[in-house]
Amino acid sequence: MQLITSAFWNSANLILVICILGLSVLQKVLDTAAEHNWLVTSVNLETMTEASFLKVFQDLDKKKEGQIIIDCELERLTSILKKVIGSHQSYYSHTCCQGFLDIDLTEFKKSEANVTGFQLVNYADRNISRIVQQWMDFDNKDAKVPKRGLKYTGALTYDGVKVMSTAFQNLRRQRIDISRRGNAGECLANPPAPWGQGIDIQRALQQVRIEGLTGHIQFNEKGRRTNYTVSVMELRPTGPKKVGYWNEDEKFVSTAAYMPGSNDTYGLQNRTYIVTTILESPYVMLKKNHEQFTGNDKYEGYCVELATEIAKHVGYHYILKIVADGKYGARDPDTMMWNGMVGELVYGKADVAVAPLTITLVREEVIDFSKPFMSLGISIMIKKPTKSKPGVFSFLDPLAYEIWMCIVFAYIGVSVVLFLVSRFSPYEWHAEDCEEGAEQNPNQPSSSSAQPGQGQQNQNQQSQEQTNEFGIFNSLWFSLGAFMQQGCDISPRSLSGRIVGGVWWFFTLIIISSYTANLAAFLTVERMVSPIESAEDLAKQTEIAYGTLDAGSTKEFFRRSKIAVFEKMWSYMKSADPSVFVKTTDEGVIRVRKSKGKYAYLLESTMNEYIEQRKPCDTMKVGGNLDSKGYGIATPKGSPLRNPVNLAVLKLNEQGLLDKLKNKWWYDKGECGSGGGDSKDKTSALSLSNVAGVFYILIGGLGLAMLVALVEFCYKSRTESHRMKQSINDAMRCSTLTRMSGNGSGGENGRIVTHDFPKAVQTLPCMSHAASMGLGASGM
Repeated sequence: MQLITSAFWNSANLILVICILGLSVLQKVLDTAAEHNWLVTSVNLETMTEASFLKVFQDLDKKKEGQIIIDCELERLTSILKKVIGSHQSYYSHTCCQGFLDIDLTEFKKSEANVTGFQLVNYADRNISRIVQQWMDFDNKDAKVPKRGLKYTGALTYDGVKVMSTAFQNLRRQRIDISRRGNAGECLANPPAPWGQGIDIQRALQQVRIEGLTGHIQFNEKGRRTNYTVSVMELRPTGPKKVGYWNEDEKFVSTAAYMPGSNDTYGLQNRTYIVTTILESPYVMLKKNHEQFTGNDKYEGYCVELATEIAKHVGYHYILKIVADGKYGARDPDTMMWNGMVGELVYGKADVAVAPLTITLVREEVIDFSKPFMSLGISIMIKKPTKSKPGVFSFLDPLAYEIWMCIVFAYIGVSVVLFLVSRFSPYEWHAEDCEEGAEQNPNQPSSSSAQPGQGQQNQNQQSQEQTNEFGIFNSLWFSLGAFMQQGCDISPRSLSGRIVGGVWWFFTLIIISSYTANLAAFLTVERMVSPIESAEDLAKQTEIAYGTLDAGSTKEFFRRSKIAVFEKMWSYMKSADPSVFVKTTDEGVIRVRKSKGKYAYLLESTMNEYIEQRKPCDTMKVGGNLDSKGYGIATPKGSPLRNPVNLAVLKLNEQGLLDKLKNKWWYDKGECGSGGGDSKDKTSALSLSNVAGVFYILIGGLGLAMLVALVEFCYKSRTESHRMKQSINDAMRCSTLTRMSGNGSGGENGRIVTHDFPKAVQTLPCMSHAASMGLGASGM
């Protein structure tokens, strides 16, 4: 009656009911007619002659409008339709109550008759097709038995036996004894005597939940069947086609824009289909001001625009419908019933599913998919770790600490080798003329008082003294200057020394070049240390929990995987307490953000990349994809929409529209800037913390130099105090005044030359500037 009152017969005022099976259908029609003031005529073919039957239709012909409901056996239905449907009666609408596909409607296809019916058995289902084939094979064993297909009455009988079998199996597993003992009882007793075990059997029957040939089977507390779907079929020129469905919750739902009896074409164009989808950013979202809109205009997103483009290419109209349970679609292992969008397609509640629905084998067995409109894979989402602060000596990071140690040892080794070869090589020694005034010992007699020959010989020995510039300290200084690429005021003269210097220069060239090349990257890149880099890292640890969506392809992937790492991960996930599975993707993202890095969420890479671009920009994708798959547009098995939708997807892909849509909803509308959190390394300007160690070394070097200078000054002052026989304070004061005033002879490289004075002069504690200059001149 929902079919009559909602979509098909809103203008009906004459109803003819042909009833043979019983009075239940007739009573329901009469009750509904009384509410809508319809005129109803009922006919019982068992008590009516053929002439009287035809006279009823002659009376209907005069009204030119009427609806006919036929409730009878399939064997008699064809003959009744032949009588009812004539060339002048195309304006009637005929409804057959059950078994529409079991009727031979071949000769009525082109009669323009409006024939509608109901269908319980979905012959497109593979499980049902297999049972029907077994039914046919059983008939073929006996040649005398005529070959007949499985009718809906046979399917109901099959389901009834299956319900009884399941109930008794449950009773047996529960160890409930239902065997009859003692007196068998009297079936016709008045009043009837209840059977002692009957309550247990009734309870077991009400608890049955199975998938039968006629769909989902379960019963309410009154023993009536509930939660099942009946398909509404219509006769077309091409054969019977589904135009809607009925269930207890939604009542009658039409999936066709036209009304039976209209003159619209029977193609796909100008039809209205139910498109099921799911609220999932950025695929389908409610607009901020969605209260001001109705219908499809309330939604926005990638799949909303994709559905619009496909509808334009195919040429149909559509109504977006959000899936009731908010799930993508998985089969319950206990009831074997599909949920989510897949369930709506399987049970005839929707015609197309445009959503991020993953193409999988188990889904492909019950629905059809188009070519993938988006490629993706399972990825790992974690909370973005805090950026590591650069250390004081971060400028050392371009080279490993082992390399730095090797450089230090190489520096010391080269300096020692240079010192040794300089000592052994005769070409590194050379004669150096000494300054007579500076080098002459004041205690030595003057040349005038000594013998002439002996004085000349001593003078030649002093002027030709052999020296070697590469002592151990000069060798260290030369190696350091070469390594710092600053050079030195001395160079090796021997071939062996130059070989040492040449190989050391080559070594420093390569090391310094490599260091410089990496220095910029290490100082200008802020790095984040991630605790997880791959699925293997997740599997090897237990500190960070990880999970998937409770009903979806990701969970199914781990459940079916035979790879050792994924098997280990699945074993952990299914036994984790508390549960690591989440009901929605939003719940999984919130759990990642609130877990302080102790939870990782496994989801499709496309969604991972999208969330990474959304504020507060605190999640990130780590590692590569664990698999490769695609999103497809789903249609019911055998739907005529499959090929047109498939061609539309291919065309949109060739036009580049799919890529434009992804860039629009993922990156153009991103909230985390260019690149977002896509990279763990982010280039930025240098800060003081990056090079603070260099300043520390500079300050430390300056301080060390001052300290060494002070030690040298004190040591020299102490030596001078002993030599000049004065207190150390006086010697330090005299040296300080001399050096700070800039007085004294300037030697090579700015060295102050301090002259040795006679003992008589040395007894003076300190002299003025003029006196010192005079004494110096007399000494010269």
